[in-house]
Amino acid sequence: MFHNRISRRRRRSGLLRNADFVNLWAAESISQFGAQITLLALPLAAAISLDASAGQMGVLAAAGTLPVLLFGLFAGVWVDRLRRRPLLIAADIGRAALLLIVPLAWYVGALRIELLFVVAFLVGVLTVVFDVAYLSYLPSLVARDDIIDANSKLQASVSTAQVVGPGLAGVLVGWITAPWAILVQSFTFLASALFIGRIRAPEPAPHPAARADAVRASIAEGVRVVWNHRLLRPMVLSASGSSFFGYVFLAVYVLYMVRDLGFSPGAVGLVLGLGGVGALIGALLAAPLAQRIGVGPSIVLGRALFGVGGLAVVAAFSVPGYEVQLVLFAEFFQWLVLVVADVNQVSLRQAAVPARLLGRVTATFRFAAAGVIPLGSLAGGLLGDLVGLRGTLLVGVFGMLLACLFVVFSPLRGLRTLPDDEHQPAAQAVVDSERVTLNA
Repeated sequence: MFHNRISRRRRRSGLLRNADFVNLWAAESISQFGAQITLLALPLAAAISLDASAGQMGVLAAAGTLPVLLFGLFAGVWVDRLRRRPLLIAADIGRAALLLIVPLAWYVGALRIELLFVVAFLVGVLTVVFDVAYLSYLPSLVARDDIIDANSKLQASVSTAQVVGPGLAGVLVGWITAPWAILVQSFTFLASALFIGRIRAPEPAPHPAARADAVRASIAEGVRVVWNHRLLRPMVLSASGSSFFGYVFLAVYVLYMVRDLGFSPGAVGLVLGLGGVGALIGALLAAPLAQRIGVGPSIVLGRALFGVGGLAVVAAFSVPGYEVQLVLFAEFFQWLVLVVADVNQVSLRQAAVPARLLGRVTATFRFAAAGVIPLGSLAGGLLGDLVGLRGTLLVGVFGMLLACLFVVFSPLRGLRTLPDDEHQPAAQAVVDSERVTLNA
């Protein structure tokens, strides 16, 4: 296996002495902080510089998320057919070039809302490719025993960016205006490309498909592997269910805090910011918890407690005087346990799936989880009108609780370590499952 080619010296020295991983970590960290700038600066450029309408703001938001639905599964095929390091570099350079168009157009007086739509959409396409590629690339840089720790560090950067990034972005936009703040984001993508370019680890050769092998068949192969895999199927069903009902919940969550609980905008910001703090702590706890209770139980526990944590919001309905404390607890606790589950889930997927399939399997997971987001948001909005804010929140919370049952009643409960066909009896069943799937 390719993992066995990683030197024993690197295994002993740890991730922080693994220069290739540190370069990938630095690239992802820089781009995550930059992404927080665009998340704020792009809509502000539309609202302030172009005086966009509410409808145009909605189209702009949709333009950035639509690529997951349209190209998510295709990205997995591309990642499996091409070398991942050049793909990551190309995605970074492409995103930098696209974002550079915004300040240049603003400078010459040619910035239009339609241009922002196109830029947001194309950046979204390249982001889908980048995200699938870097998750698929990681196992070729670190030893199997370090996968959970590596994912914890990557997630810690994401969580830190979510906590600190919006504040920094707001200061930057106020200082140099939104279009020039987007220029800063362009430079962060170039810095990310430079760090990825410094990675020197040999990459497993891709497996280009024969001419007769259609893209549709390659996508179907990845979907079949996930569906027939005794560990992956419950994870993807649970993730998809949690995502759908989570966005049913989120569709009215802010309205509930503002209208029913009387929260000020600052209080709403405090609640959402505390979720980022919980996510950061969850990223730091994911690896130690997996070592103590096992990888599978960490996933099961995280998913189950994620649903249970939402009950604190429900409790706020009937506990006057403690609404703020209960909502703060729910936001912090749910993000903490969700990240614990997600870090271990990603690590398990990377360890259990052969390199030639990892791009398509990763894309299938992302498509299943992100593809239901607009459906959940729409359902939440409709329910809010039909049964009210509290009724919609109840549906979301109990839906998240039900979604955890897919992993609770699965073989994940007994999975102590990452599957390894050389050491784990369970891993042979994983490999056999894949062989049956691929020969079907």
